[in-house]
Amino acid sequence: MVKSSKGFKHSTRQLLRKKPRERGLKPLGYLLTEFKVGEKVVVDIDPSVHKGQPHRRYQGKIGTVVDRRGRAYILNIKVGGKTKQVIALPEHLRRFT
Repeated sequence: MVKSSKGFKHSTRQLLRKKPRERGLKPLGYLLTEFKVGEKVVVDIDPSVHKGQPHRRYQGKIGTVVDRRGRAYILNIKVGGKTKQVIALPEHLRRFT
């Protein structure tokens, strides 16, 4: 037997899916949201936009905006005892309330 591949999106059948009434692209307001440095955001991966997706292990995690790189944002996310830097587009982020 051939060893099964473990790609970037393996085991995401339930994690990266939309409910039937949420399918399709989001409105333009989601693309145009801007975050300030120091603001808290939640990583909420939009499966309909493939570009700029963070890794699935950061889904639902809360991070702090550190910098902006083009359209993307650099976040500091605490995972375990370490702080990781994640680059994500605004389509995959929402404000933490």
